[in-house]
Amino acid sequence: MADEIQERAGVQVLVCDPDGPPVATPQDALDLIGASFLGVRAVAVPAPRLDARFFTLGTRVAGEIMQKFVNYRMPLAVVGDISGHLAESSALRALVTESNAAGHVWFVPDLDALDVRLRAIA
Repeated sequence: MADEIQERAGVQVLVCDPDGPPVATPQDALDLIGASFLGVRAVAVPAPRLDARFFTLGTRVAGEIMQKFVNYRMPLAVVGDISGHLAESSALRALVTESNAAGHVWFVPDLDALDVRLRAIA
Protein backbone atom coordinates (compact mmCIF):
# COMPACT_ATOMS: atom_id res chain seq x y z
CA MET A 1 0.00 0.00 0.00
CA ALA A 2 1.30 3.44 -0.85
CA ASP A 3 0.45 6.59 1.07
CA GLU A 4 -3.14 7.33 0.16
CA ILE A 5 -5.80 9.92 0.72
CA GLN A 6 -8.78 8.50 2.59
CA GLU A 7 -11.96 10.08 3.83
CA ARG A 8 -12.15 9.33 7.52
CA ALA A 9 -14.98 10.70 9.68
CA GLY A 10 -15.80 13.16 6.89
CA VAL A 11 -12.25 14.50 6.68
CA GLN A 12 -9.70 13.96 3.89
CA VAL A 13 -6.61 12.39 5.49
CA LEU A 14 -3.27 11.39 4.02
CA VAL A 15 -2.86 7.93 5.54
CA CYS A 16 0.77 6.92 5.28
CA ASP A 17 1.90 3.43 4.42
CA PRO A 18 3.54 1.71 7.41
CA ASP A 19 6.20 0.37 5.05
CA GLY A 20 6.96 3.74 3.45
CA PRO A 21 10.18 5.67 3.90
CA PRO A 22 11.05 6.68 7.45
CA VAL A 23 10.11 10.12 8.72
CA ALA A 24 13.37 11.23 10.28
CA THR A 25 13.98 14.88 9.35
CA PRO A 26 12.12 18.16 9.02
CA GLN A 27 12.40 17.73 5.24
CA ASP A 28 10.58 14.39 5.49
CA ALA A 29 7.79 16.20 7.35
CA LEU A 30 7.68 18.89 4.66
CA ASP A 31 7.46 16.20 1.98
CA LEU A 32 4.36 14.76 3.68
CA ILE A 33 2.85 18.21 4.09
CA GLY A 34 3.49 18.93 0.42
CA ALA A 35 1.83 15.66 -0.57
CA SER A 36 -1.19 16.62 1.48
CA PHE A 37 -1.95 20.02 -0.08
CA LEU A 38 -4.63 18.67 -2.41
CA GLY A 39 -7.55 19.08 -0.04
CA VAL A 40 -6.16 16.98 2.78
CA ARG A 41 -6.89 18.24 6.28
CA ALA A 42 -4.68 15.88 8.34
CA VAL A 43 -1.78 13.45 7.99
CA ALA A 44 -1.70 10.05 9.73
CA VAL A 45 1.76 8.53 10.16
CA PRO A 46 2.14 5.02 11.57
CA ALA A 47 4.37 5.14 14.65
CA PRO A 48 6.81 2.53 13.25
CA ARG A 49 7.50 4.82 10.29
CA LEU A 50 8.93 7.47 12.59
CA ASP A 51 12.66 7.32 13.13
CA ALA A 52 13.49 5.94 16.59
CA ARG A 53 15.07 9.31 17.49
CA PHE A 54 11.59 10.85 17.31
CA PHE A 55 10.76 9.16 20.61
CA THR A 56 13.96 10.32 22.34
CA LEU A 57 13.13 13.94 23.04
CA GLY A 58 16.74 14.98 23.68
CA THR A 59 17.44 14.54 19.97
CA ARG A 60 14.88 17.27 19.14
CA VAL A 61 13.66 15.24 16.15
CA ALA A 62 10.09 15.12 17.45
CA GLY A 63 10.01 18.85 18.07
CA GLU A 64 11.40 19.69 14.65
CA ILE A 65 8.97 17.39 12.83
CA MET A 66 5.96 18.41 14.90
CA GLN A 67 6.78 22.10 14.45
CA LYS A 68 6.63 21.76 10.66
CA PHE A 69 3.08 20.44 10.89
CA VAL A 70 2.08 23.18 13.33
CA ASN A 71 3.65 25.88 11.13
CA TYR A 72 1.65 24.70 8.12
CA ARG A 73 -1.51 24.22 10.21
CA MET A 74 -1.70 20.57 9.17
CA PRO A 75 -2.79 18.22 11.96
CA LEU A 76 -0.46 15.25 12.45
CA ALA A 77 -1.64 11.97 13.91
CA VAL A 78 0.93 9.47 15.11
CA VAL A 79 -0.95 6.19 14.83
CA GLY A 80 0.01 3.04 16.69
CA ASP A 81 1.24 1.58 19.93
CA ILE A 82 4.00 3.66 21.48
CA SER A 83 3.64 2.21 24.98
CA GLY A 84 7.23 0.91 24.97
CA HIS A 85 8.55 4.42 24.32
CA LEU A 86 6.20 5.90 26.91
CA ALA A 87 7.40 3.45 29.56
CA GLU A 88 10.96 4.69 29.04
CA SER A 89 10.36 8.44 29.19
CA SER A 90 8.31 10.63 31.50
CA ALA A 91 9.11 13.59 29.22
CA LEU A 92 7.58 11.76 26.25
CA ARG A 93 4.51 10.88 28.33
CA ALA A 94 4.11 14.58 29.15
CA LEU A 95 4.52 15.55 25.48
CA VAL A 96 1.89 13.02 24.39
CA THR A 97 -0.55 14.19 27.05
CA GLU A 98 -0.02 17.86 26.15
CA SER A 99 -0.24 17.17 22.41
CA ASN A 100 -3.43 15.17 22.72
CA ALA A 101 -5.03 18.03 24.66
CA ALA A 102 -4.23 20.46 21.84
CA GLY A 103 -5.43 20.40 18.26
CA HIS A 104 -2.35 19.99 16.05
CA VAL A 105 -0.57 16.74 16.96
CA TRP A 106 -2.30 13.64 18.23
CA PHE A 107 -1.02 10.29 19.38
CA VAL A 108 -3.69 7.65 18.81
CA PRO A 109 -3.57 3.86 19.10
CA ASP A 110 -5.34 3.14 15.80
CA LEU A 111 -7.31 4.65 12.94
CA ASP A 112 -10.62 4.20 14.79
CA ALA A 113 -9.32 6.46 17.56
CA LEU A 114 -8.19 8.91 14.90
CA ASP A 115 -11.74 8.98 13.51
CA VAL A 116 -12.98 10.11 16.93
CA ARG A 117 -10.48 12.99 16.92
CA LEU A 118 -11.34 13.91 13.35
CA ARG A 119 -15.04 14.29 14.11
CA ALA A 120 -14.07 17.33 16.19
CA ILE A 121 -12.62 19.10 13.12
CA ALA A 122 -15.10 17.84 10.51
